[in-house]
Amino acid sequence: MADTKLYDVLGVSKNASDLEIKKAYRKLAKEFHPDKNPEAGDKFKEISFAYEVLSDSKKRSVYDKFGLKAMQEGGHDGPGFAPDDFFSHLFGGGLFGMGMGGGMGARRQHRGEDTVHPLKISLEEMYNGKTAKLQLSKNVICAACDGKGGRSGASHTCRTCRGCGVKISYRQLGPGMSQQLQSRCPDCRGEGKVINEKDRCSLCHGKKVVNETKILDVHIDKGMREGQKIYFRGEGDQQPEVEPGDVIIVLHQKHHDKFQRSGDDLVMTHTITLTEALCGFCMGLKHLDGRELLIKHPPGQVVKPGDIKGIEGEGMPHYRNPFEKGNLYIKFDVTFPENHFTNEIKLKELEQLLPPRPTFEMPKGDNFEEVDLHEYDPNERTAGMSGRQEAYASDDDEHAGGPGGIQCSHQ
Repeated sequence: MADTKLYDVLGVSKNASDLEIKKAYRKLAKEFHPDKNPEAGDKFKEISFAYEVLSDSKKRSVYDKFGLKAMQEGGHDGPGFAPDDFFSHLFGGGLFGMGMGGGMGARRQHRGEDTVHPLKISLEEMYNGKTAKLQLSKNVICAACDGKGGRSGASHTCRTCRGCGVKISYRQLGPGMSQQLQSRCPDCRGEGKVINEKDRCSLCHGKKVVNETKILDVHIDKGMREGQKIYFRGEGDQQPEVEPGDVIIVLHQKHHDKFQRSGDDLVMTHTITLTEALCGFCMGLKHLDGRELLIKHPPGQVVKPGDIKGIEGEGMPHYRNPFEKGNLYIKFDVTFPENHFTNEIKLKELEQLLPPRPTFEMPKGDNFEEVDLHEYDPNERTAGMSGRQEAYASDDDEHAGGPGGIQCSHQ
């Protein structure tokens, strides 16, 4: 059975002409090129490998007779080769670097740098989604001169760098020693070509690009997170014969006064009184979408300081699945009443309602001492320690005989 795998990769028949193969390759390569589709790198390699074989009459003949295995192992009616060798050869050139004749040895077209913009958004916008307007200032190819910088044929080779775009200079380091320095040519700005002043484009003044302001619609989907990136392919600065880079929007979440995000969950802290902690409570909570949540906690279920309670399905929407949500977790702080908040009679009544005290047995004999508890003050403690240290220091000074005291010598 004939091997047609490489023809299937390009989507052509085994009897396809060279022109049909070339057209199929260009169409697929544009779609799956890593610069356009970063996740399709393996697919692009398969397409390039298939084209490299089928566009060469000798290699295609070997493949048609003996199949892919013969191409990889070598021998038979044609030279063998490994796919990895072809890939290293292919990516030395590239699709967009070849000329109209389709030669793969041409240099791949350069790609411009990506432009990164931070975008601050609120937690509410991450919860509900939003379309933000971003004003972008970028360079675009001059329409008046079509990126040539002047009239056709007006450019000539730079005399300073002789067309290489690099200026070479030497610095003397010492007798018989010098250092070679390379820098971008100041006359042609590294392009290797210059245009006379009178021949320059009146719109871009020979720069080949002009500045343009563009408004981008940045769609923030529900559930997006801090640091997530939104790509605008090919919206970067333009330059002649250079593929424009991307504009990358990086999301930064603003601080929220009430909620903190943990993955798809929301976390908040709420303070309740001792009465609420013991006897139950009701609380209202305004959510990120404007809804009011009524939260009830029944009497008798004691809430201790630091307890965490959860509400299922009231967290953040899942990214690209907004009907599913995380959970909302509430950490409770409990405030206690001030000293002497009621009289002794009511305190006795309160004591009857609370669990009994642990039993206490008074120590017997004379070997115990009753002491008092005081409020802790770290400043007082430091001062007391300092005073005691000074007292010990004074005793030491007396024994040492002062600054001029005799010191013991060690044998």
